[in-house]
Amino acid sequence: MNIFDEITEHLLYDNKPSYYLKTLAMDSVPFNTFRALIETKQSKIHHPEGNVWNHTLLVVDEAARVKEKSKDKKVFMWAALLHDIGKPETTKVRKGKITAYNHDKVGAEKAIEFLSHLTDDDVFIKKVSSLIRWHMQILFVVNDLPFKNIKQMLKEVDPYEIALLGYCDRIGRLNPDIEKEKKNIKLFIEKVSTFHHFE
Repeated sequence: MNIFDEITEHLLYDNKPSYYLKTLAMDSVPFNTFRALIETKQSKIHHPEGNVWNHTLLVVDEAARVKEKSKDKKVFMWAALLHDIGKPETTKVRKGKITAYNHDKVGAEKAIEFLSHLTDDDVFIKKVSSLIRWHMQILFVVNDLPFKNIKQMLKEVDPYEIALLGYCDRIGRLNPDIEKEKKNIKLFIEKVSTFHHFE
């Protein structure tokens, strides 16, 4: 079994894939990308769990718990694993705050690069990349931020898959406000559905 299939098997069948992921060697391409996640700090306010890799492991375990709700579990789980792959390149300290603007867009491209080392399934790679590209839209849509782009998002991804991934992203941290995040997901779906209705 090659490494791509091995990781996929753990993502799909382990209750907590993080246990396996912690054993991965990170010295070679593309897995040195995960080492970069370990080295990338996050805001202690939003991410008390620490670096991006710690957050990623929590998100993957949450995704494993809800993956049966996804229409494509393999794509969904790989998107959970790679959703913040753009943060090492985009993380900066601005006015004393740690930010990672555009990590969704950068991450979509980085995911293509990462997965191309492991598989030649271009359709699969594109689906994973698209989920990563739009995974921040929940925050943007719910808060009516200028970065939202519902029309383009709906052309590329299923909003329910984005909602599921986004929920895992928000829950995958220490001491999340689960009820608040559930309300945000519901509001996101309502706003997207309303937009779709009037298009």
